[in-house]
Amino acid sequence: MAELLSTATITATGLLCKAFLNSGLCSITVSNLHILLDALRNDERRRHGQGVVTVANHISTLDDPLAWGTLPMELYLNSNTTRWSLGASEIMFTNPLFSAFFRKGQVLETFRGNGIFQPSVDIAIKQLNEGHWVHLFGEGKVNQPPNYPRTNGVARLPRFKWGVGRILMETAVPPLIIPMWLTGFDKLMPEHRSSPYKYFPRLGVKLGVAFGDPIPVEEITAALSAHSHVERFVPGCDAMKRKRQMDVMRSDLTAIIQRAVEALGRQVSGNLLNNSRS
Repeated sequence: MAELLSTATITATGLLCKAFLNSGLCSITVSNLHILLDALRNDERRRHGQGVVTVANHISTLDDPLAWGTLPMELYLNSNTTRWSLGASEIMFTNPLFSAFFRKGQVLETFRGNGIFQPSVDIAIKQLNEGHWVHLFGEGKVNQPPNYPRTNGVARLPRFKWGVGRILMETAVPPLIIPMWLTGFDKLMPEHRSSPYKYFPRLGVKLGVAFGDPIPVEEITAALSAHSHVERFVPGCDAMKRKRQMDVMRSDLTAIIQRAVEALGRQVSGNLLNNSRS
């Protein structure tokens, strides 16, 4: 029954998003969707226990689920092809109704400020080890392009959270990691609007969802190998030093993912990461 309710929740939400995207109230361009579809439909990958991770910039409260309205409907009906994601407790799990909805929608309640060792991250790793799909917003919260930090006229995303690195370190098989880049969603749902307008999308906005080539697994395994000595017990190595070493590994892995997402963003939106070239 629980799985049936989850499928019903995901399907209803996906169809609602699909209806909005096809309504004429906005327009959307999708690039290289086949990269994600090929990964999700790859049964051999799943049999070998390799999960799929998508990582995107986070520019509005509607990025997820609206971006998934671009997927074929049949993907909503199969638990192997529906995403798991992490969601902030203080935003999404604020009352029993919302909590039930988001849990059935495969959102893992995450407590900001509780660090990377919490149940939601544990469950995300478990799902990947079972060959499932986990979507991550590396920044951990909405950041819209005007607020991106800039150096010498080049914008960067705010630093990705180390939970990304922990997930990559602790999966049994390095997952297939697909960078994504979203455009226009920040104009659909601009931040800092007054109530009640902040709850309603603006109309006539051009949206974009782009998928990049998967990050080579060799790049992840090389980073893990470079720090493999951390996993071995070294006599005389105190706990604090070991913790620092582990932090460096998580930081390095997280940086690889952030660079891939930003590189895709520059292809799509230029050095300021704030416009679509489509």
